[in-house]
Amino acid sequence: MKISQVKISNFRGYNKEVCTDFNDLTVFVGKNDVGKSTILEALDLFFNEGKGIIKLDKEDVNKQELAEGNKDIRIAVVFEDLPDNLVIDSTNGTTLQGEYLLNSDGNLEIVKVYPNGGKEKVFVKANHPSNPACAELLLKKQKDLQTIIKREEIHCEDQKKNAVMRKAIWMHYVDELQLQKSEIDVAKEDAKKIWDQLKNYMPLYSLFQSDRRNSDGDSEIQDPMKMAVQEILKESSIQDSLKEVATEVTSKLREVADRTLEKLQEMNPEIAKTLNPVIPSSENLKWANIFSGVSISSDEDIPINKRGSGVKRLVLLNFFRAEAERRRSEKNVPDIIYAIEEPETSQHPEHQKKLIDAFIELSKADHSQIILTTHSPAIVKMLDFEHLKLIKGTERKDIVSVEKNNLPYPSLNEVNFLAFDESDDGYHNELYSYIESENWLIEFKSGKPTRKYLKEQKGKIKEQNLTLSEYVRHQIHHPENTQNARFTVSELHDSIGQMRAFIVEKTV
Repeated sequence: MKISQVKISNFRGYNKEVCTDFNDLTVFVGKNDVGKSTILEALDLFFNEGKGIIKLDKEDVNKQELAEGNKDIRIAVVFEDLPDNLVIDSTNGTTLQGEYLLNSDGNLEIVKVYPNGGKEKVFVKANHPSNPACAELLLKKQKDLQTIIKREEIHCEDQKKNAVMRKAIWMHYVDELQLQKSEIDVAKEDAKKIWDQLKNYMPLYSLFQSDRRNSDGDSEIQDPMKMAVQEILKESSIQDSLKEVATEVTSKLREVADRTLEKLQEMNPEIAKTLNPVIPSSENLKWANIFSGVSISSDEDIPINKRGSGVKRLVLLNFFRAEAERRRSEKNVPDIIYAIEEPETSQHPEHQKKLIDAFIELSKADHSQIILTTHSPAIVKMLDFEHLKLIKGTERKDIVSVEKNNLPYPSLNEVNFLAFDESDDGYHNELYSYIESENWLIEFKSGKPTRKYLKEQKGKIKEQNLTLSEYVRHQIHHPENTQNARFTVSELHDSIGQMRAFIVEKTV
């Protein structure tokens, strides 16, 4: 399963619902405090249920929405690449389509609601039968389904399997299902097993933040290893082996318990009748806890987290490089999502390039998804335009895949200008060249103030009067000419703004 869309509302800076599509590699760019990290942290809450890095409380409720009486945080994730078959109750095989658990696009949409930043409620948003005679079958117990089949005299091949009974009932009402968009509460007591089973098919999600505490438990280094443990334990061959171990241990524990109760029966039958051995099922065993101390240390047993931030991030960098190689070569690996905040932090430019290459390679592997945030214009220029998501706005957030281009082709310089307010020579050249190629230069210069520019030509100095954009253009292309005062960052920004405004006026 992979993320297709994410919808967030009433969470921190996101008041009204904001929806964004996801690719195999998705990179969020934008100014400081615009809400890039919030998306990654919302997903950590969604997938790891408060047991990951992020803990939720009532302070996470958006202040504007709270003032209007809305206390419910909503985080919804839409999944694609769904399993062909799955088990959602007991051992009965079924399909998401057959259980009417897909939305109108044929995807699985799971909504989590946190009232006042508290305990989550879980819903599946789907086109689901609303006819009272066959509605909410997923929430019914086996006896309830058997009652419906008996009462309506419905033919059913196996009344011991809930999935088979639900299918029989829905087939009986096939022309009267009255499918409607519904939010099915799968966190209710009767449906909780369904949600517990659905979670088994969801991807692993691991968030790596740029700002880490410096302690022995620093998860920046330990998390890659812990994620590796979770991924290994999710492999089918390992799960089969663990079930065999659990079955053998359970069998021996039952023997011990039975012998104990047998002896107790001899001494006090009344008490013996009230006692039963309680042994957790293999699915509830916390195998990952056995490897909770996994970490990486130096030769002198000095924890890596005690080293400099550059070294710590370097270990993380090479973890992803190794993962890219492994996941491209191995088959049947579990679905996994790596979310990394500001991968450029504390890294040399050459290391940044290798890391981005590793992320691109890893995103191409089956069952892998990469989500990044970045403050670096240099990182943006290493990516393809389709990878980028631009976050804008303060009171009302907006996430766009592609801002309406001022150029007739995707420009990463333009993304950096919009995301980081970065004015650079390259973007100035693109805009000026576009105006020139469209034969608009005379019109663009018309009526604009000019300044003196001294041009060196064949050993002589020639004076010219140039507009601001011409002045900047000449200095960019002729840095050897030192006869003129260098344009300022503010002047570069103003010139870019003038050209952008002119192009918008000509093209709208």
